[in-house]
Amino acid sequence: MSAHPAADPAADPALAAFLSAYDDALARWPVPTEALDVRTPHGTTRVNACGPRDGRPVVLLHGGGATSACWSANVAALARAGHRVLAVDLIGDPGRSVPSGTPLDVPTADLVGHSYGGWTALRYALHAPARVGRLVLLDPTQCFAGFRPGYLLRVLPLFVPPRTAAKARSYLDWESGGTALDPTWRELYALGYAGFPAARPVTGPRPTRQRLQALTAPVLVLFAERSRTHDAAALADRTRRLLPSATVAVLPETSHHTLPAARPDELNRHLTTFLAPDPDHGPG
Repeated sequence: MSAHPAADPAADPALAAFLSAYDDALARWPVPTEALDVRTPHGTTRVNACGPRDGRPVVLLHGGGATSACWSANVAALARAGHRVLAVDLIGDPGRSVPSGTPLDVPTADLVGHSYGGWTALRYALHAPARVGRLVLLDPTQCFAGFRPGYLLRVLPLFVPPRTAAKARSYLDWESGGTALDPTWRELYALGYAGFPAARPVTGPRPTRQRLQALTAPVLVLFAERSRTHDAAALADRTRRLLPSATVAVLPETSHHTLPAARPDELNRHLTTFLAPDPDHGPG
């Protein structure tokens, strides 16, 4: 099973090491997981699914380079709350994809996006509002403000060859600033950066204030207190002004990359409460 149409793990030790680490990380998930290979107009991607098959779908979109394995501390709580959890490996990013697959019939779902996955989730909610029930953005980037200049200077070397695992580990250790970083995921990220064929990310401008006012889905935005990508407190205030109806909070003792796993009980409480079905209006 190839992780990239132009790459052969058998002939590429770095890619093989990444795929082995990926499988090990998924094996540590605390709930039974089903691997789905989904065909889309842009290629076939891996979706790691768990939770009851008839549960309300919630789609998890990871940050750049993070893979769907980054949600290991959150999937069990969502599954126990009755959700059908669909954790996606974004096409073009490190992860698993295959030459063939079947469409995934999910007409409406809640979206949870972290970092770049937050930008993706927000853009989709604006593009197809009828298909998004609720929207959760976790320390999103390029949604309500740009990056800190200092962050951009520190991250720039990641885009300059050579791509080594040591360079990725150094970046993660700097960004996390001593907050709890899952060592298994840290190594997976580093091996993916070094061993997975690089692809240009799909990106674009931040949504305008007018576009944001067109959002119809209920929105929860959680920022990481120690994120180096932006000033969390200032950006939370700006987000409240841009989205007055949104629920906005800053999670203490978390950084941009540690947010999904550093304080899982607190984050999962936010997620399951916000995504819980409305008793007066059913699951919609």
